[in-house]
Amino acid sequence: MLPVILTLVVVIVLVSMSMLANRKFRAVDRLPMQWSNRGEVNWTAPRVAALAVMPVLGTLVLCAASLSSIFVDPRPGQENMVIPAMLVMALVAIGIHHLHITLIARYLGKAGD
Repeated sequence: MLPVILTLVVVIVLVSMSMLANRKFRAVDRLPMQWSNRGEVNWTAPRVAALAVMPVLGTLVLCAASLSSIFVDPRPGQENMVIPAMLVMALVAIGIHHLHITLIARYLGKAGD
């Protein structure tokens, strides 16, 4: 049950981050999705799609992990590793989403100069 609760909390956090970013960037139609080594934008996506990628990906990954914890028996010695592994996945998803939003804000700040 704890993996399901963790999944729900992380999905709520990711969606909330996207909703706040959507308000912040509402004046921009397309947001950067990938940058080159020199900091130039390689490609963009519509704002809603760009902000939905990480919540959707995080939801899929964490739901798969939650379902696996329910339906698949762990190997001997790995019984207590479900929650730590899911916490790592959750923190990585939130961190990557935060990084993406921060990079978008920096880019738009530079573009406005």
